Amino acid sequence: MPALSTYSLAAFQAQLAGWGFKPAHAARLLRNFYATGGSVAPGKGPWPEGLAERLRADAAPLTALAARQVAADGTVKLLLRLADGRTVESVLMPDYRPDRAAGCLSSQVGCAMGCDFCATTQTGFERNLEAGEIVEQFLALRAEARAAGRRLRTVVFMGMGEPLLNLDAVLAAVERIADNPLGGLGWRQVTVSTVGIVPGIRALAASGLGVHLAVSLHAPDDATRARLLPMGKRFQVEAILEAADAYQAATGRPVIIQYCLLQDVNDSPAQARQLAGLLAGRRMHVNLLRYNPTGPSLRGATYAATPEERAGAFAAELHARGVVAHFRRPRGRDIDAACGQLRRRLAGLRA
Repeated sequence: MPALSTYSLAAFQAQLAGWGFKPAHAARLLRNFYATGGSVAPGKGPWPEGLAERLRADAAPLTALAARQVAADGTVKLLLRLADGRTVESVLMPDYRPDRAAGCLSSQVGCAMGCDFCATTQTGFERNLEAGEIVEQFLALRAEARAAGRRLRTVVFMGMGEPLLNLDAVLAAVERIADNPLGGLGWRQVTVSTVGIVPGIRALAASGLGVHLAVSLHAPDDATRARLLPMGKRFQVEAILEAADAYQAATGRPVIIQYCLLQDVNDSPAQARQLAGLLAGRRMHVNLLRYNPTGPSLRGATYAATPEERAGAFAAELHARGVVAHFRRPRGRDIDAACGQLRRRLAGLRA
């Protein structure tokens, strides 16, 4: 039988009826399953007699822990093994509040976007994740947070893969993660990040889920962006921002612009001014990211993080022109916290 993470509420109601249990139990049972980080414990909680034993015997999870790293700052990187032997990464990041944490979820095994400074792209694209496999990442992170005395408060689809190229599964997972009868996280607590797949942005808006959107821009001009992100050759900066405008108008959610500062690539004062010009009149927030080096890229380039003084000057240029921007705190510098690093390293050790 399918893993419990694969069920929608309606599907689980039908399954319970087929087993001879009352369908009315479904919402309460699934909420307990999600609230406990995926636990089904016989003799405990709300499980009717015999049901927990049946689920534990016949409904094997879709993922299993393959590796776990913990950083000095409390960041936890999980490598989860899927039923077909492939692996996928998830990250738990402590919040500034001691009782909260944020999660980062993957949507694909590997990635086809070819972003030159990202470790994930170096292992190539293997397949899309199923909705249940995404849900089980969330459950694993929720369990990690509970064990650390924290509450998983927000999640972002910014791990391995491009979420908008696996949109059906991502939307199904978001519904289970966010909706009250199931994960109960809340729609406003979910962010979907994209490299700028314009049709996907429009489809996400049409879904009506109202989650937050983050766009990984990383350059204010098409030439630099195409050098860093091959997808930039297909969707130009202005077209991406126009789609983001439409998303913001449809959902009322301000769009987040992700910008990873790379030394002598996209961090000049002139590029800051150009970025500010693009965002003039747009109610968008810029997340400035400090690069976590991943070694030589597929093209043979070795990128470096922008020095602090230069990064501060970049931010000052944005602020001077009225752009809301701040630096996202780096996490897990002493472990393989950057997207794809742990998976790539362990794959290399096995080779």
